[in-house]
Amino acid sequence: MADIEAQDLIETVGADFFEDPQVYYRRWRERGPVLQVQFSQSMPVWVVIGYAEGRAALADPRLHKSVAGMMEVVRRKDPRAEEGSESLTLSGHMLNSDPPEHTRLRKMVNKAFTTRRVAALRPRIEEITAGLLDQMAEQDEVDLLAAFATPLPVTVICELLGVPFEDRAEFQHWTKVLVGVGGDVAERRRCTAEMSQYLAELVRTKRSDPGDDLLSGLTHAREDGDQLSDEELIAMAFLLLIAGHETTVNLIASGTYALLRNESQFRALREDPAGVRAAVEEFLRFGSPVEWSTVRYTTEPVLIGDTEIPAEEFVYVALAAANHDPARYHDPDNLDLTGDPSGHLSFGHGIHFCVGAPLARVEAEIAFTALLQRFPNLALAPQTEPLQWHPSLLIRGLVTLPVRLRG
Repeated sequence: MADIEAQDLIETVGADFFEDPQVYYRRWRERGPVLQVQFSQSMPVWVVIGYAEGRAALADPRLHKSVAGMMEVVRRKDPRAEEGSESLTLSGHMLNSDPPEHTRLRKMVNKAFTTRRVAALRPRIEEITAGLLDQMAEQDEVDLLAAFATPLPVTVICELLGVPFEDRAEFQHWTKVLVGVGGDVAERRRCTAEMSQYLAELVRTKRSDPGDDLLSGLTHAREDGDQLSDEELIAMAFLLLIAGHETTVNLIASGTYALLRNESQFRALREDPAGVRAAVEEFLRFGSPVEWSTVRYTTEPVLIGDTEIPAEEFVYVALAAANHDPARYHDPDNLDLTGDPSGHLSFGHGIHFCVGAPLARVEAEIAFTALLQRFPNLALAPQTEPLQWHPSLLIRGLVTLPVRLRG
């Protein structure tokens, strides 16, 4: 009887979650800031949706990230579970590690994303932006994702890491499959193997023929006599390549979508370009391009809010839910470019705060400023069907965004 009651407390999540997760979050808040949910046939997980509880959880050292420990919990929960070596290779990056290993890995890459380093990239980002807008201007209607929101950050991260831009279609396909929910298991394994092989070859190239790029620098960098192994470089390249473009792609697209659905906010920002930097923070809060944090796990009972999560459980923080918590933000489900989005959790919190946040902010600021200046009458193109969202818990992103450039 107790098992039936416990199972009844687990929220079963349907495919409609991806259409509008906030519908679920509003209902979940009636049960409190921490609850258990289950997607399809996957095992139940704990989700933190409250702002205060989520912020605390993101910085709680009792919620572990080590990929080796995580896989051990998976095996104990399901002895039949298997994980390919390629998947473990891609997962062994700093976002899936605890101190002191996390401290060591993060120190190797921190210098590339300082405010000063990112500021030096501004002229090149502006140049790429202008070129993309020039190409768009030749048409009356475009898919903003394909024409602008995607190629801008992809070009920047390819140049920064030293990844051939002509390979973008392949790694973007791999990314969509690997960050999605469900899908064909064989396809996920194939994409994992192909991306692992691609990055391994890229690392070998950087070892033998380094260039003036971040991945080459990481390949040969030494910190206190320490150097990254090939396996660590492959995992780091995977993390930086995916996180370095996916977040910004969806920040630009989702921010534009929200803006075009709110005419008064659009007009106000168009007439006051100086407000773009603050607007980007509201786009981050309102649209949360990263829907949920990456997974954590417990090794002992952990109290979050008034809820005790047992040992050997998986825990997520729903960043998008925390960013819409009415206990933290006034009228959170409405876009307000004059509001106060400070403290949003879109880049995380604590030691795993997104290392690329300065770059994402600069790219978005440049993108929105130039887009509104070049196309002041930008508007959503008429649609016969609702726009589709990718079925991913990690990334909140539109599949397409058709717009008219001249209203």
